[in-house]
Amino acid sequence: MSRASTFNLKEYLQARAEEVDQAMERYLAPDPHSLGPIVEAMRYSVFPGGKRFRPVLALASAEALGCERQRAMPIACAFELIHCFSLVHDDLPCMDDDDERRGRPTNHKVYGEDVALLAGDGLSLWAFEVAMQSPADLSAATLRSLVRELVAASGHPGMVGGQVIDLAAQKSGQIDGPQLKKIHAAKTGALIRGSVRCGAIVAGATPEQLKQLTVYGEKIGLVFQITDDILDHMEDPEAVSYPALFGLEESRKMAAEAVQEALTNLESFGEAAEPLRALATYLLTRTT
Repeated sequence: MSRASTFNLKEYLQARAEEVDQAMERYLAPDPHSLGPIVEAMRYSVFPGGKRFRPVLALASAEALGCERQRAMPIACAFELIHCFSLVHDDLPCMDDDDERRGRPTNHKVYGEDVALLAGDGLSLWAFEVAMQSPADLSAATLRSLVRELVAASGHPGMVGGQVIDLAAQKSGQIDGPQLKKIHAAKTGALIRGSVRCGAIVAGATPEQLKQLTVYGEKIGLVFQITDDILDHMEDPEAVSYPALFGLEESRKMAAEAVQEALTNLESFGEAAEPLRALATYLLTRTT
């Protein structure tokens, strides 16, 4: 029996998500002095949240190195704010033009396109204020590293740049396998990898440990996107995706190989990395 099979991931995810929600309530509390409905609109797309996957990764990464996870909570929540900002902007008419998100109207359907655009901007900027609330005993160099990671993951080298080349590919109607991998490594994978790296940085990872956790983050970012594409492929086989370009079986094989590589890079971390192992295995078989 594998070690991951004895770990109760469902309970772990629920407990960590509740901790993240409590922290997010502190970091983005209702503001009666808000300039117009902006804080209300920002909170609308943060609460209620989803699985809080990215912040949970940051917390689990810190735990894998024997660090108290609350020390990584500010940077974990900063990544979640960036993720929420991306969803608000993705839903806008100039992007995906979605009417519903998480079972209720999208931000721009409630507050209008103008306020929704500014709510996304507000979330992206507030993420850096939250990141700066990291433990006071972190060195200035460590805090700079966290901010650089957040910028690289969310800005033009990462998520924003990935969205740009994704839009260009959609307009041209031409995309191949290598281009698809490049798009998703930036658009989706960068935030996932960055979350893992920042949890490790807070915990004082050695260069070798950070390298191993970086590979772990890159591989589960790939698995996340492939399994997402597989689920979407069942409903829309014509959409550009891993199954459409590589085939369903090859996509599943790619995901399984990536999970194995992720797990290999956790071998030196012992029992403390059990949540990260379980998360990697879960992604391979998730149904939502």
